[in-house]
Amino acid sequence: QVQLVESGGGLVQPGGSLRLSCVVSENGFVINTMGWYRQAPGKQRELVAVFTKDDSTKYGNSVAGRFTISRDNAKSTMNLQMDSLKPEDTATYYCNVEFINTDTDPATMDDFWGQGTLVNVSS
Repeated sequence: QVQLVESGGGLVQPGGSLRLSCVVSENGFVINTMGWYRQAPGKQRELVAVFTKDDSTKYGNSVAGRFTISRDNAKSTMNLQMDSLKPEDTATYYCNVEFINTDTDPATMDDFWGQGTLVNVSS
């Protein structure tokens, strides 16, 4: 069973920084995409940053230039460096990985989510 375990959330003042991490357990399947999403109270879940299937990166408009996504070569750990944090960045942040399941014919995309980690930007 795939597990995604996030860490690094917490309380930070506006203008500060936090670094989130996501450890991905292996299941033998190839990773298609992996990224970070967030959901603030009363709002829909939105993209923060993602590695696309061709290994390029894509950022949400509100975080571009302030956040940086990274991962190790084995794709077993993914990080999100968040700088110049604003109160509107307050949300629960979720790690997401999409695997290519080749046990089925045709292959399917299996989506997995972490439990979420809370980021609170407040003075």
